[in-house]
Amino acid sequence: MTIGFIGAGKVGFSLGQFFAHGGLPMTGYYSRHRDSAQEAAERTGTRQFASLEALVRASDAIFLTVPDGAISAVYEKLRQFDLTGKQLCHCSGAISAQEAFPGAEELGAELYSIHPLFPVSDKYVAWRELTGAFFCIEGVGTHLNWWAETLAGLGAQVRRLPSEGKARYHAACTVASNLMCALAQVSVDLLGSCGFSQPEALAALAPLMRANLDHILHDGPQVALTGPVERGDASTVARHLACLPEERTRRLYAAASGLLVDLAQKKHPETDYQPVKTLLEEGSST
Repeated sequence: MTIGFIGAGKVGFSLGQFFAHGGLPMTGYYSRHRDSAQEAAERTGTRQFASLEALVRASDAIFLTVPDGAISAVYEKLRQFDLTGKQLCHCSGAISAQEAFPGAEELGAELYSIHPLFPVSDKYVAWRELTGAFFCIEGVGTHLNWWAETLAGLGAQVRRLPSEGKARYHAACTVASNLMCALAQVSVDLLGSCGFSQPEALAALAPLMRANLDHILHDGPQVALTGPVERGDASTVARHLACLPEERTRRLYAAASGLLVDLAQKKHPETDYQPVKTLLEEGSST
């Protein structure tokens, strides 16, 4: 089976290198940005295609590694060609294969979503880090098991998802990864108001964040929980709410801390957390 890529951005570039170094047969890349397709082709020892049709003809599995919002438009172009026996694959975490490729089965194609649960930030090195990462897959066709076994053979951890669970799955990924950036920025800004530069703030927070994340991943969020909410320290929580400069920051603190109260109550069922709950409810409504 030969694999071609439409789109040569970070995901297509990295996934292509991951496949090529794993020995999977690849045809190459097509992209509106010819320079990026040429670079990706050179990196993977494949070719740059001058047209979509040429890539489709040459490839058995066609990966649409384009932004989520562009998948539908690219698919509409692909429908012009003979897709009998082809595999259409996308790498979006949020949408299912059937949502991305409506009617593809009637065209004789198989359809899959193959999402690496990994933040691809550097296209030159990320492919090496995909070994050991989770790949979550779903779709319709006879090659779903083949993809699961092949990705596992490349060193990935593979999980098959129900199609109706894609949005919840991607929301989980976003909370654990992207929302952490917002929380970190709030911390950096607060330390900035205390005289820290951003590099100093990040350096100061690094041991705290790393140790806490290690504890969460090793023991789970409930066991790892510490701090004023876990202690039921309403006076400290009140001080925090009073010093937060923006309403949306206070709401964020109150909403996240409200979830921490639930964890703390399970951890210490004998503790009365009502004073903290009351403060947080007031903080989320101001």
